[in-house]
Amino acid sequence: MTSALKIQENILLAPYTTLQVGGPARYFMVAASESDLREAVDFAAGKRLPLFVLGGGSNLLVSDAGWPGVVVHISLRGIEFGYENDFMLFYAAAGESWDSFVAQTVEQRCAGLECLSGIPGTVGGTPVQNVGAYGQEVSRTIHRVRVLELSSGRVMELSNSDCGFQYRRSIFNTSAAAKYVVVEVGFRLKKGGAPTLDYADVKNFFASATTRPSLSQVREAVRQIRAGKAMLITPGDEDSRSAGSFFKNPLVTEADAQRIELLAQQLVPGKTMPRYNGEGGLVKLSAAWLVEQSGFHKGYQHGSVAISRKHSLAIVNRGGATARDIIAVKDEIQAKVFDKWGVRLSPEPVFVGFAGSLPPAAPY
Repeated sequence: MTSALKIQENILLAPYTTLQVGGPARYFMVAASESDLREAVDFAAGKRLPLFVLGGGSNLLVSDAGWPGVVVHISLRGIEFGYENDFMLFYAAAGESWDSFVAQTVEQRCAGLECLSGIPGTVGGTPVQNVGAYGQEVSRTIHRVRVLELSSGRVMELSNSDCGFQYRRSIFNTSAAAKYVVVEVGFRLKKGGAPTLDYADVKNFFASATTRPSLSQVREAVRQIRAGKAMLITPGDEDSRSAGSFFKNPLVTEADAQRIELLAQQLVPGKTMPRYNGEGGLVKLSAAWLVEQSGFHKGYQHGSVAISRKHSLAIVNRGGATARDIIAVKDEIQAKVFDKWGVRLSPEPVFVGFAGSLPPAAPY
């Protein structure tokens, strides 16, 4: 049987990422089926080359040197659904557009993902990062993840608890980053459920409403909020040429949070440091606040790299930027935040092709 998998060489990765930077992949192929994916994995193993799995490219920084191994671009499609008492079960292939999938769940009047509208990328990337925004995380609704085990070529199912979800983490980007490739994600959503209105931005949007908004109204509100922060991919808007939020909100101990609060009273009097309840009794700080209070205002620019005019956590490519340029700005921000506040900011995007970051497989 003749293979339908097309193997290309030296393909630039920049056009496949929202940052629009990155050098070439030594080998590049598009997997439209599980058999294509298995073939790509076997090809990489046969060549003894590292494998990188590419989805929507929305949470990546690819090095200027590119990827020295095999890139497989996930293009698996298909959405199925079923029923379980008052819930609907959705099974979405990894290559499906995330925002389009969320739209379908809202059209079915199912609650649980409406506040995750407008996030770029594909379904397969969402369990990897435990994607979350505006009061929701995918870990609250995922009930299974189908994966390809790289070592055996078997497709298997992992339960929610198997995935080890934490804030912006899962086994897929930590302990099992080199073990599985996500091929399908199953979600369990409440049929006719009420939308989530916990987050301040969403609450403020509906502050003057006299009735509770519908799921579709909340979805549209979130998309408008994201657009206002250039966090919605909009053609022609250079502020959306980013990888989204570049830094995670740091989690610190209560003692550390109090130390930073006292420091804030001295360094930025009159400005209250935002703080939230985090996991395991830790305190979640606002990375955006720390960045802004360290001298990096919205619109800050260094050469072809800038901070978005609409969101202080988005590092953007104004045109012609290289990965090296972006790393330089990232390093500058991290250094100044640490020097001023004693807090180490951790990047959120996946770094691809940099020295010391050559996983045999990596998330979307």
